Amino acid sequence: TERLATLETERLATLELYMKSTGLSNYTIDLNEKNALDNLKKMTWGTFKIIDLFLVKNTHNILSRDIVVNSGDIPYLTAGQSNNSVGTYINFDNSQIDKGNSIFIGGKTFVVTYQKDDYFSNDSHNLALYYKESDKRTKFNQLFMVTSIYKSLSHLYSWGDSISNKKIQKDTIQLPVKLDGTPDYDYMSTVISAMQKVVIKNVVDYLDQRIEKTKEIVGS
Repeated sequence: TERLATLETERLATLELYMKSTGLSNYTIDLNEKNALDNLKKMTWGTFKIIDLFLVKNTHNILSRDIVVNSGDIPYLTAGQSNNSVGTYINFDNSQIDKGNSIFIGGKTFVVTYQKDDYFSNDSHNLALYYKESDKRTKFNQLFMVTSIYKSLSHLYSWGDSISNKKIQKDTIQLPVKLDGTPDYDYMSTVISAMQKVVIKNVVDYLDQRIEKTKEIVGS
């Protein structure tokens, strides 16, 4: 029991160090973030056609039988729900890479994720969405849009009636808007920042509890 507690302490310490080195240890919600969360239900929302906001492309098609698992450092996406759809990391023909800083939709599963890095895709039914206003194509804005896309469209598609590039041409999503009817990017970014801090705080609270518990076990 003491050995297990020591190992857990080491793992928790490693996680704590990682959070500090990546800036994730900052979880204090500022006034703007608090107001953004408080006003979420009061915001005015606008309806937008996806193709007016995004350039939509089918991804490349790299079959799992043609790859070597863990052979490189480029994500290989499988449209699964876990690990942000990353199945493994591989080396492959670079001409088959799909560009990151984009939204990825699993064509058959309708898993919607934000992909920071360039990647390989396992199926040409998958879709890559590139926000047209490149200066607004930030991580936080796209994370907000990921949720909006999923909430707006997930009820329309299933394994037997999957999304496609053709079908998405008519689809719309809702986004918070300013008085002039344009997307409120500052608000979207602030909400995601606030929600990230809420999640981080929960992780930190868990870490603190586990560290204290393992200290008690080791010291007993």
